Amino acid sequence: MSLRADPRAPGLHVGEGVSLADDVTIGAHVTIHDGTSVGAGCVIEDGVVLGKRPRLARHSSAPRGELAGLVLAERVTVCAGAVVFAGAVVEADVILGDQCFVRERAHVGADSVIGRGSVVDPGVVIGRRVRIQTNVYLTQGSVVEDDVFVGPCACTTNDDTMSRHDSSYELRGALLRRACRVGGGAVLVPGIEVGEEAFVGAGAVVTRDVAARSLVVGSPARELREVAEEELLEHWR
Repeated sequence: MSLRADPRAPGLHVGEGVSLADDVTIGAHVTIHDGTSVGAGCVIEDGVVLGKRPRLARHSSAPRGELAGLVLAERVTVCAGAVVFAGAVVEADVILGDQCFVRERAHVGADSVIGRGSVVDPGVVIGRRVRIQTNVYLTQGSVVEDDVFVGPCACTTNDDTMSRHDSSYELRGALLRRACRVGGGAVLVPGIEVGEEAFVGAGAVVTRDVAARSLVVGSPARELREVAEEELLEHWR
């Protein structure tokens, strides 16, 4: 890793093989590591780190090996203090909120928003037009389909043993199907699937899969009713 001071912004440091479109806006004290590509119209705010390389513990289950450079497509906004790792791909018109943390090999689809302080773990796949609110944790192995809403402080998990397993153990993140909604403070145990257009109430602890269009609440979460026709996404486009 080699960084050099760059006069295009106060305190900017840029690594080797970095590609910056001519109209990128860069704040103060930004660091852009080797191989990062930043597309046209992007806004990179103060204190951002782009293309950071992971430091993995010996026992970490995160994938290892060579990483491609970070790719930011057109008109991405990376807000103050955010850290986005090498090997991530962020599609057009995404907003990454202040101090959010997007790990290696994550993929964030176009027009999505990742809220302030939220964490997107290695290899997480996020679809288009997704809304991830403040302080959400999306664990490794999770998939979030298009048009999903995840409320503030919601948490996904992927390890039933809490790290008491051997190398054959498979981590199982959450699968959030298209247009489902997960309320603030909800907790999803490993391997949970939330069905299309389902609704998980605030503070629910989800220990079983949630069927499509089911509305669940409580701890453990239980079905209360079906999501009404007038609440479906097609009526709110």
